[in-house]
Amino acid sequence: MPENEFRLTITPDDPRAPERVKRLRQLGIGDLPDPEFDQLAKELTELTGAPYAMVNFIDEDRQYFAGLAAPEAEAGNQAIAGAGEAVEVGREMDRDHGYCPHVVVRGKALVLGDVCDYPRFAGNPVVDKIGIRSYLGAPLIDDDGNTLGTVCVVDTETHDWGRPGLDIIKGMAAKVMERIRERNEGRDPYGGENPLQG
Repeated sequence: MPENEFRLTITPDDPRAPERVKRLRQLGIGDLPDPEFDQLAKELTELTGAPYAMVNFIDEDRQYFAGLAAPEAEAGNQAIAGAGEAVEVGREMDRDHGYCPHVVVRGKALVLGDVCDYPRFAGNPVVDKIGIRSYLGAPLIDDDGNTLGTVCVVDTETHDWGRPGLDIIKGMAAKVMERIRERNEGRDPYGGENPLQG
Protein backbone atom coordinates (compact mmCIF):
# COMPACT_ATOMS: atom_id res chain seq x y z
CA MET A 1 0.00 0.00 0.00
CA PRO A 2 1.46 3.40 -0.92
CA GLU A 3 2.39 5.59 2.03
CA ASN A 4 -0.12 8.32 1.13
CA GLU A 5 -2.95 5.74 0.89
CA PHE A 6 -2.09 4.41 4.35
CA ARG A 7 -2.08 7.96 5.70
CA LEU A 8 -5.71 8.33 4.71
CA THR A 9 -6.82 5.43 6.90
CA ILE A 10 -5.39 6.70 10.18
CA THR A 11 -6.95 9.21 12.54
CA PRO A 12 -6.41 12.79 11.36
CA ASP A 13 -4.26 15.24 13.27
CA ASP A 14 -6.31 17.32 15.69
CA PRO A 15 -4.44 20.54 16.51
CA ARG A 16 -7.48 22.04 18.30
CA ALA A 17 -7.76 19.21 20.83
CA PRO A 18 -6.22 21.19 23.74
CA GLU A 19 -8.71 24.04 23.20
CA ARG A 20 -11.58 21.54 23.06
CA VAL A 21 -10.48 19.83 26.28
CA LYS A 22 -10.32 23.20 28.04
CA ARG A 23 -13.79 24.14 26.79
CA LEU A 24 -15.29 20.79 27.81
CA ARG A 25 -13.88 21.25 31.31
CA GLN A 26 -15.36 24.74 31.47
CA LEU A 27 -18.73 23.28 30.53
CA GLY A 28 -18.38 20.38 32.95
CA ILE A 29 -19.22 17.75 30.34
CA GLY A 30 -17.63 14.69 28.80
CA ASP A 31 -16.45 12.68 31.81
CA LEU A 32 -19.60 11.06 33.17
CA PRO A 33 -22.66 9.33 31.77
CA ASP A 34 -25.43 11.84 31.25
CA PRO A 35 -29.04 10.61 31.50
CA GLU A 36 -30.37 13.40 29.30
CA PHE A 37 -27.80 12.66 26.59
CA ASP A 38 -28.63 8.95 26.95
CA GLN A 39 -32.26 9.82 26.23
CA LEU A 40 -31.32 11.88 23.18
CA ALA A 41 -29.19 8.98 21.92
CA LYS A 42 -32.15 6.64 22.38
CA GLU A 43 -34.33 9.08 20.44
CA LEU A 44 -31.74 9.02 17.66
CA THR A 45 -31.92 5.23 17.36
CA GLU A 46 -35.70 5.50 17.04
CA LEU A 47 -35.44 8.17 14.36
CA THR A 48 -32.80 6.40 12.27
CA GLY A 49 -33.46 2.72 12.91
CA ALA A 50 -29.80 2.19 13.82
CA PRO A 51 -29.18 0.09 16.95
CA TYR A 52 -26.38 2.25 18.38
CA ALA A 53 -26.23 6.01 18.97
CA MET A 54 -23.84 8.20 20.92
CA VAL A 55 -23.33 11.76 22.14
CA ASN A 56 -19.56 11.73 21.99
CA PHE A 57 -16.99 14.13 23.44
CA ILE A 58 -13.37 13.76 22.33
CA ASP A 59 -10.18 14.75 24.10
CA GLU A 60 -6.57 14.29 23.02
CA ASP A 61 -6.45 10.54 23.65
CA ARG A 62 -9.95 9.12 23.89
CA GLN A 63 -13.60 9.42 23.05
CA TYR A 64 -16.23 9.44 25.80
CA PHE A 65 -19.88 8.61 25.11
CA ALA A 66 -21.70 10.78 27.64
CA GLY A 67 -24.86 9.76 25.83
CA LEU A 68 -25.25 6.13 24.73
CA ALA A 69 -28.03 3.97 23.37
CA ALA A 70 -27.27 0.30 22.71
CA PRO A 71 -29.39 -2.84 22.52
CA GLU A 72 -27.87 -4.36 25.67
CA ALA A 73 -28.16 -2.26 28.83
CA GLU A 74 -25.06 -3.87 30.34
CA ALA A 75 -23.02 -3.01 27.23
CA GLY A 76 -22.03 0.29 28.84
CA ASN A 77 -19.40 -1.51 30.89
CA GLN A 78 -17.21 -2.71 28.03
CA ALA A 79 -15.25 -0.51 25.67
CA ILE A 80 -16.15 -0.87 22.02
CA ALA A 81 -12.49 -1.31 21.09
CA GLY A 82 -12.24 -4.33 23.36
CA ALA A 83 -15.41 -6.05 22.24
CA GLY A 84 -15.00 -9.66 21.22
CA GLU A 85 -17.57 -11.67 19.31
CA ALA A 86 -20.62 -9.62 20.27
CA VAL A 87 -20.90 -5.99 19.29
CA GLU A 88 -20.85 -4.20 22.61
CA VAL A 89 -20.55 -0.46 22.81
CA GLY A 90 -19.04 1.00 25.97
CA ARG A 91 -18.61 4.53 27.27
CA GLU A 92 -14.97 4.93 26.21
CA MET A 93 -13.03 4.29 23.04
CA ASP A 94 -9.52 5.10 21.84
CA ARG A 95 -9.28 8.22 19.72
CA ASP A 96 -7.97 6.24 16.74
CA HIS A 97 -11.07 4.01 16.60
CA GLY A 98 -14.23 4.96 14.74
CA TYR A 99 -15.17 7.91 12.59
CA CYS A 100 -16.09 10.67 15.04
CA PRO A 101 -12.51 12.07 15.13
CA HIS A 102 -12.81 12.68 11.38
CA VAL A 103 -16.07 14.58 11.94
CA VAL A 104 -14.49 16.70 14.68
CA VAL A 105 -11.45 17.64 12.58
CA ARG A 106 -13.56 18.31 9.45
CA GLY A 107 -16.27 20.18 11.35
CA LYS A 108 -18.81 18.64 8.97
CA ALA A 109 -21.28 15.77 9.01
CA LEU A 110 -20.10 12.43 7.67
CA VAL A 111 -22.40 9.93 5.95
CA LEU A 112 -21.06 6.41 5.31
CA GLY A 113 -23.76 4.07 4.04
CA ASP A 114 -21.17 1.31 3.67
CA VAL A 115 -17.75 2.06 5.14
CA CYS A 116 -16.23 -0.63 2.91
CA ASP A 117 -17.01 1.52 -0.14
CA TYR A 118 -14.43 4.08 1.05
CA PRO A 119 -10.77 2.98 1.28
CA ARG A 120 -10.12 5.92 3.58
CA PHE A 121 -12.57 4.56 6.16
CA ALA A 122 -12.64 0.80 5.49
CA GLY A 123 -9.30 0.34 7.28
CA ASN A 124 -10.57 1.74 10.56
CA PRO A 125 -10.12 -0.71 13.51
CA VAL A 126 -13.87 -0.79 14.27
CA VAL A 127 -14.52 -2.53 10.93
CA ASP A 128 -12.49 -5.64 11.75
CA LYS A 129 -12.88 -5.63 15.53
CA ILE A 130 -16.64 -5.20 15.81
CA GLY A 131 -17.97 -5.25 12.26
CA ILE A 132 -19.19 -1.68 11.87
CA ARG A 133 -20.53 -1.22 8.34
CA SER A 134 -22.36 2.12 8.41
CA TYR A 135 -21.93 5.45 10.18
CA LEU A 136 -23.80 8.73 10.35
CA GLY A 137 -22.39 11.58 12.44
CA ALA A 138 -22.53 15.36 12.86
CA PRO A 139 -20.30 17.75 14.82
CA LEU A 140 -21.29 19.55 18.02
CA ILE A 141 -20.11 23.11 17.40
CA ASP A 142 -20.52 25.83 20.02
CA ASP A 143 -21.18 29.52 19.40
CA ASP A 144 -17.44 30.27 19.41
CA GLY A 145 -16.72 27.73 16.67
CA ASN A 146 -15.30 25.04 18.97
CA THR A 147 -16.13 21.51 17.87
CA LEU A 148 -16.82 19.73 21.16
CA GLY A 149 -17.63 16.30 19.83
CA THR A 150 -20.30 14.54 17.78
CA VAL A 151 -23.65 12.87 17.72
CA CYS A 152 -23.60 9.67 15.72
CA VAL A 153 -25.23 6.36 14.92
CA VAL A 154 -23.51 3.15 13.82
CA ASP A 155 -24.71 -0.21 12.59
CA THR A 156 -23.26 -3.56 11.62
CA GLU A 157 -25.43 -3.44 8.48
CA THR A 158 -25.27 -1.03 5.56
CA HIS A 159 -27.72 1.87 5.33
CA ASP A 160 -28.90 4.25 2.66
CA TRP A 161 -29.01 7.25 4.99
CA GLY A 162 -29.68 9.79 2.22
CA ARG A 163 -30.83 13.35 2.84
CA PRO A 164 -33.35 12.29 5.53
CA GLY A 165 -30.57 10.72 7.60
CA LEU A 166 -28.39 13.77 7.21
CA ASP A 167 -31.25 16.04 8.29
CA ILE A 168 -31.93 13.85 11.34
CA ILE A 169 -28.32 13.78 12.52
CA LYS A 170 -27.86 17.53 12.01
CA GLY A 171 -31.12 18.19 13.82
CA MET A 172 -30.01 16.10 16.78
CA ALA A 173 -26.65 17.89 16.89
CA ALA A 174 -28.54 21.20 17.08
CA LYS A 175 -30.74 19.79 19.86
CA VAL A 176 -27.74 18.63 21.90
CA MET A 177 -26.04 22.01 21.49
CA GLU A 178 -29.21 23.77 22.61
CA ARG A 179 -29.26 21.68 25.78
CA ILE A 180 -25.58 22.48 26.39
CA ARG A 181 -26.32 26.20 25.95
CA GLU A 182 -29.24 26.01 28.37
CA ARG A 183 -27.11 24.24 30.95
CA ASN A 184 -24.33 26.79 30.54
CA GLU A 185 -26.59 29.72 31.38
CA GLY A 186 -25.69 30.94 34.84
CA ARG A 187 -22.19 29.44 34.78
CA ASP A 188 -19.06 31.56 34.90
CA PRO A 189 -16.28 31.11 32.28
CA TYR A 190 -14.50 28.64 34.59
CA GLY A 191 -17.50 26.35 34.92
CA GLY A 192 -18.79 27.46 38.33
CA GLU A 193 -22.06 29.09 39.22
CA ASN A 194 -22.29 32.75 38.27
CA PRO A 195 -23.05 34.78 41.44
CA LEU A 196 -24.49 37.57 39.30
CA GLN A 197 -27.36 35.38 38.16
CA GLY A 198 -30.05 34.15 40.52
